[in-house]
Amino acid sequence: MAVERGGMSKKSDVNPMNPVQRLQDAPRCHARAKSTGEQCRCPAVRGWGVCRVHGARGGHKAGATHPQWKHGGRSQEVVAVRQLVSLLG
Repeated sequence: MAVERGGMSKKSDVNPMNPVQRLQDAPRCHARAKSTGEQCRCPAVRGWGVCRVHGARGGHKAGATHPQWKHGGRSQEVVAVRQLVSLLG
């Protein structure tokens, strides 16, 4: 990429293949420390507002595979069936 000044071309110092430059330009995590209030400096995971340390792509899927799954009595499907039954009856 050339930059023109006064009729002369100057070569840019930006290397498009530099992985360090890509990390420096990446969006940052939005999490803040409770004690200091400073923002996390880690790059955010693509598609998320936070880094991997602060919860991106973490946790389990909802449902019977989740470790805290009890019985499903309050799941969205059961609640929808209860509402339908109450409307019919």
